[in-house]
Amino acid sequence: MGKGLKRIAIKVGSNVLTRKDGTLDVERMSDLVAQIAVLRTRGIEVVLISSGAVASGRNEIRPVKKLDAVSSRQLYSAVGQAKLINRYFEFFHEHRLVCGQVLTSKENFSSRTHYLNQKNCMETMLENGVIPVVNENDTVSVTELMFTDNDELSGLVAAMMNMDALIILSNVDGIYDGNPASPESRVIREIPEKADVSTFIQPEKSAFGRGGMLTKYHIARKVADEGIVVFIANGTRKNILPELAAGGEVVCTRFLPAEKPASGIKKWIAHSEDFAKGTVVIDRGAESVLYGTKASSILFVGITRITGRFRKDDIIRIVNEEGRQLGVGRAGYDCEKAAALIGRRNARPMVHYDYLCLDGDSVNGKSQENKITDH
Repeated sequence: MGKGLKRIAIKVGSNVLTRKDGTLDVERMSDLVAQIAVLRTRGIEVVLISSGAVASGRNEIRPVKKLDAVSSRQLYSAVGQAKLINRYFEFFHEHRLVCGQVLTSKENFSSRTHYLNQKNCMETMLENGVIPVVNENDTVSVTELMFTDNDELSGLVAAMMNMDALIILSNVDGIYDGNPASPESRVIREIPEKADVSTFIQPEKSAFGRGGMLTKYHIARKVADEGIVVFIANGTRKNILPELAAGGEVVCTRFLPAEKPASGIKKWIAHSEDFAKGTVVIDRGAESVLYGTKASSILFVGITRITGRFRKDDIIRIVNEEGRQLGVGRAGYDCEKAAALIGRRNARPMVHYDYLCLDGDSVNGKSQENKITDH
């Protein structure tokens, strides 16, 4: 099932690393590190996206007054992140491995320059045998700048690092075809490309994390559509990681990847909807061409209105005349130059197809002869 994997992103959630009393489960951490050490002996590169900072800090400090949710998260994570990475460093050291801390925020993915700097940092770590341990920098994050949870972060990292696989570890075996508590429910073992099983998923969030299985599903669906195989598996099961990587018959949910992997820049655009700086409105004719059989760019002749303040290469939304979002793309012009070109026929595209991701499509979209590479 996982044969041929050379580079893996592993996301470990709060419900895997946290005991029932809300404290950090160091025995589970140690066991997962031992499993990652086995993967390294097989020549598999690993990036670990780990929750647990808040749980680590919760038992170390008692606030002098009642704090709001953001402030308490910042306080606990500031203390807990140091404790968490120290634990990881010690556990990896026992296996003669070195790990390094990578703290990031949602804002770091909004700029193409920051995005590529982040990627280069982790590439350098992997080249030198260092295992990146990635977490959100909760000490500086505020509500509107937070990731939905580390599931979202893991999807961004998997796409950014061109992973062969993303393994999302939860405290259940995968996505069930009914209520997981019901004895009649069974794990959905394989989800084909484009298949939608979201109606089977219970809406509850996790006990200690900010997300839940529905969030995991949507992230897994998006990452698989980018050409990366995704597993949702039970992180409390013994030897789960080596068995998955070896292609063993593990009870889990596997998302089959799109046949044609997306370019690096399209992966970035596909995950950048939240960072859009402006909006381009297109008419019905342009909309019909966009969803035709041939790959199409956003041309000025079909644009009716442009809103927002954006620069060339910023992410912008594409909407129809009814206001429905059709996709996101990278702007070929700044907002002032673009506004002056509305309706023109002979200008270069507002958004070239290579930098356009349509909603409801995989980022690979329609076939096109001249594909670009990441730069």
